[in-house]
Amino acid sequence: MDAIYRLGIDIGGTFTDAIVTNGEGQVVATLKTPSVADAPEQAIFHALEQLQDRGIDTGKIDLFVHGTTLGVNTLIERNGAVTGLLVTEGFRDVLEIRRLRLENTTNLYGDKTLPLVPRHLVKEVEERLLADGNVLRPLVPEQLLKAVDELVQEGVTALAISFLHSYANDEHERQAQQLIRERYPQLFVCTSSAIWPQQREFERTLATVMNAYVGERMGSYFNRLQAGIGQYGVEAALLSTMSNGGIMTAARAAAEPVRTLLSGPASGVIGATHIAEQAGIFQVVTFDMGGTSVDVALIDKEPAYSTENQVGDFPVIIPAVDVTAIGAGGGSIAWVDSVGVLKVGPRSAGAKPGPACYNRGGDQATTTDAYLHLGILQADRFLGGQMRLYPELAEQALKRLGHQLGLNATETAQAILDVATANMYAQFSPLMARKGVDPRDFTLLAYGGAGPMHAFLMAREVGIRRVLIPPSPGTLCAMGCTVANLRNDFVYTHHKNSSSLNDDELAGQFAGLEQQGRRWIEEEIRGGVKPERIYVIYSADMRYEGQAFDMEVTLTTEDINNPEGAVVKFHALYETVFGISQPEAEVMFVNLRATIVGVLPNKSKASMQSPAFSGKPIETRRITFDGRHYEASVLSREQLPDGERIPGPAILEEYDTTVFVPPGYSIYRDVNGNIIGEAE
Repeated sequence: MDAIYRLGIDIGGTFTDAIVTNGEGQVVATLKTPSVADAPEQAIFHALEQLQDRGIDTGKIDLFVHGTTLGVNTLIERNGAVTGLLVTEGFRDVLEIRRLRLENTTNLYGDKTLPLVPRHLVKEVEERLLADGNVLRPLVPEQLLKAVDELVQEGVTALAISFLHSYANDEHERQAQQLIRERYPQLFVCTSSAIWPQQREFERTLATVMNAYVGERMGSYFNRLQAGIGQYGVEAALLSTMSNGGIMTAARAAAEPVRTLLSGPASGVIGATHIAEQAGIFQVVTFDMGGTSVDVALIDKEPAYSTENQVGDFPVIIPAVDVTAIGAGGGSIAWVDSVGVLKVGPRSAGAKPGPACYNRGGDQATTTDAYLHLGILQADRFLGGQMRLYPELAEQALKRLGHQLGLNATETAQAILDVATANMYAQFSPLMARKGVDPRDFTLLAYGGAGPMHAFLMAREVGIRRVLIPPSPGTLCAMGCTVANLRNDFVYTHHKNSSSLNDDELAGQFAGLEQQGRRWIEEEIRGGVKPERIYVIYSADMRYEGQAFDMEVTLTTEDINNPEGAVVKFHALYETVFGISQPEAEVMFVNLRATIVGVLPNKSKASMQSPAFSGKPIETRRITFDGRHYEASVLSREQLPDGERIPGPAILEEYDTTVFVPPGYSIYRDVNGNIIGEAE
């Protein structure tokens, strides 16, 4: 039988990663190619060419899932479409007023975030709905179109519509969208009731504006990509990952790109969950270290999700895998502040000019330069030998920096690693405390281009005793694309207390959400995706009456049919988190949520076949670490005997990363090809 392949691609800021699995779920090819910022699809085309050169028949790809940072980069760099906003009369300043909260209450000089839509491109429309969805004042079409005409004359090419209380009744938004499309079919138009119909005026409006701001660019990108992959014989439906760890068709992603903003980190967490489950490890802290930052997430059997994520300067209300960016990355620049203290990051050298050792014009020392100078990286084996590094350039940069500190190049390199680790620890520890977990009970699962190189240093600092490094860790986000399921979230703002609920009221509302989800699944199936089974997850945002913040409570069908069961669960969760509960108090059902999941067949095993152990390391290499010289064993993953421990210091060189095992840890390989490191 001819091989059938799955292709996962993750487009990062520095590299675009690709991974191919066969019909048995085993990884048959991985590669990394430089990303092209101005035309991300070109890196994908280059990857397809390289796969063909390796003997992969791209015409036999039956599932093609990819994630891209195009949307989030567009927001952060603020180079999206000229966007206009239509709001209910009297609410023009919804983006200006925000929540009136200080991002950092101890910073007296905090700057106000500039909105994506300037005030002169926000137009008020004569219409008004009441909180229950009833019409107080009907929409005036003539006034609406006059406002749109003015925006088009101002150069607007994308339009967001967010009317008051449209989460309760979308009639006015749908009417406005139809009128605008009839007059201006070329405009990208989206409504808040379609993007995320939840109470919270600012967040709902912002999500809609963000969708419009990046939508035009994302749509153009998907069109170019869809047209281009056909030249390589790819006939599979083009799919995109989502912030919630699911996937959807590219056509849907082009219409609702705001759902893809955090798809890259989410894909990594989904891949990590899959790897941990195979290894029989269920409590994991993910450690995804790239060129700029470290992304951390908690997995306790399942990934944690959040509706309070942040993209650049903006909060995102739409559910996403709960990922927090901390610390510095491999390309983070080391510098000396005004009082002579060494700092690492937050600025990154990126891919261009890159670290000094890349020889691409960068002349400032980075974490990568430090690793190269200390002997942990090998100059002629970086990226499988495809990219040469220049130790002399790294040494020159370290000497220049060290001159300001009174240190030589080697001492400066060690100081950079120490400061980078301290930066991570300073943010990691309070993060774990806020999550209510002891990191010593968890395994650190490291991936990303620089994650395996720094993971043991981080584990040593925070007291984590076990580290897991999966096969092909540098492309785990791409692997996550191949094991993700169809998944989407639906919400309904209910806002009733438990005593005022009618019989079967919750069951009826949840049934409506489930119907929305199943219609969505049917549309995705028509787009070429075929799940083998479908299930629904129910939850509700609940709080004590009079409180301002909610807690999400997972519900069963029994809870839905018997709301008292849901109330009991809320009291128990509240007491677990805060150490107290009020069983006599009234409980509010604020938002009802349903997550539809379509499970795709034949998930990747992500396992690697292990050749026989040669009995000897590739070599030993002299390295400097913690101010001492060591002879470190240098091996490849394939040379590790199953179950036999190798003590540190040791270096494992792979195509997509380098694993550094410091003294005090030993490593072995498990049956799935994972590297397991444990403190001695």
